[in-house]
Amino acid sequence: MFWRWRTRHQKPRPRISIETIELIRRMARENRLWGAERIRSELLKLGIRVAKRTVQKYLRRGVQPRPSGQRWATALENHSKNIWACDFVQTYAIWFRPIFAFFIINVGTREVVHVSATRAPTQQCTAQQLRTATPFSKGPRFIIRDRNCKFGADFVRAAQALGTRVIETAVRTPDMNPTCERFLGSVRRECLGHVIVLSERHMLEVLAEYVSYFNRARPHQGLNQNSPSGLGCEPSGFVNFVSVPISSQHAVEVEHRGVTVRLGTLGVDEIAQLVVEIVRRASGC
Repeated sequence: MFWRWRTRHQKPRPRISIETIELIRRMARENRLWGAERIRSELLKLGIRVAKRTVQKYLRRGVQPRPSGQRWATALENHSKNIWACDFVQTYAIWFRPIFAFFIINVGTREVVHVSATRAPTQQCTAQQLRTATPFSKGPRFIIRDRNCKFGADFVRAAQALGTRVIETAVRTPDMNPTCERFLGSVRRECLGHVIVLSERHMLEVLAEYVSYFNRARPHQGLNQNSPSGLGCEPSGFVNFVSVPISSQHAVEVEHRGVTVRLGTLGVDEIAQLVVEIVRRASGC
């Protein structure tokens, strides 16, 4: 009789709906600092009564454990509209002389704000590039840079004059400047890796064409496959697709120490053969 009383049929506990479970997990994803008690309180405002243990159960199943504080990626996302990022990329000209390109990019829109090229970047030059990018003395709230000595105190003073706070990344931490680092990788893969740079002027012209393509036509996953300028379109019906070259390739004659070489549209193998031929002729072999 006792066991029959203990095992008697009882009314099952009411199960919460799938919509409530998804709402719990969504609150946890979008509010990383909220715990089970805070989510339960927010659900009570909506007229949904659940126990704290129930919230904890579904948090353990579908949501990663919340961090102790706000992550750097979250801070960038919250303030991305008021953040710029800048960095240098180094390449070599046709005669193996180093040449540097300087970029400033808007973290929120992924738009390249400014680009320049120089052979000898200095602190004064870098500070002047920031002034050139803000002709009306209206800059962002924050600007991210690394600890390269090419910035220095002059860059900080130029930013402070604009009311901008300079944020230095930690040592050997490129993940603190992810937008700019990914852009520099795109520049190397899609532009500089296919062009023989002749001079500062030539490099600036090539980069200006690539930046125009990057801002107006290149899709971005972080922008829902739209371009930074927001010129996305959805064609309907039959559309005639026309391929347009990004960079204009003209035949150029380069003369150095009596050696004249004619350049055109070259592939990777042709570029390697050309470099070997240039070195051979210049050395008189």
